Amino acid sequence: MAKAELTHFNTEGRARMVDVTQKSDTVRTAVAKGTVYMQPMTFQRIVEGQISKGDVLAVAKVAGVMGAKRTPDLIPMCHPILLTGVDVSFTQHPTPNEKGKCAITITATVKTTGPTGVEMEALSAVTVAALTIYDMCKAIDKGMTFGKIGLVSKSGGKSGAFVSQEEL
Repeated sequence: MAKAELTHFNTEGRARMVDVTQKSDTVRTAVAKGTVYMQPMTFQRIVEGQISKGDVLAVAKVAGVMGAKRTPDLIPMCHPILLTGVDVSFTQHPTPNEKGKCAITITATVKTTGPTGVEMEALSAVTVAALTIYDMCKAIDKGMTFGKIGLVSKSGGKSGAFVSQEEL
């Protein structure tokens, strides 16, 4: 396997935005996941719609979409991309784990047709959705944590398909 080159550095070793002018437009999709861990009482209140700030998952879904759209404003070397689709969904884990925490897993799927991928947009969507869940519930559970945030898969572009071997 050839050693991967770091493309975000110029010949002088300084950071740069990669020039994608000559790259072909292809359909590109990325899926990312992340999990928010919380006390069972917090989980129950989210599910029952008993959080005073409103419907936590509805707001987190919108925040995730907005996070994907605003990625180049947050990550300096990301290109502004015309996103053709963003979907954020949630999987609930009501049974407490070995640490006594319930969880909500966030999955973001981002699509475009263009010269560069949408991995960062999918990861941003997951992260912003997780932060929104925390923000809306921090008054009752400041101990919420995030875990296993990562890229699940991506397709399109010169490097082709990727599927993570990690369980997210």
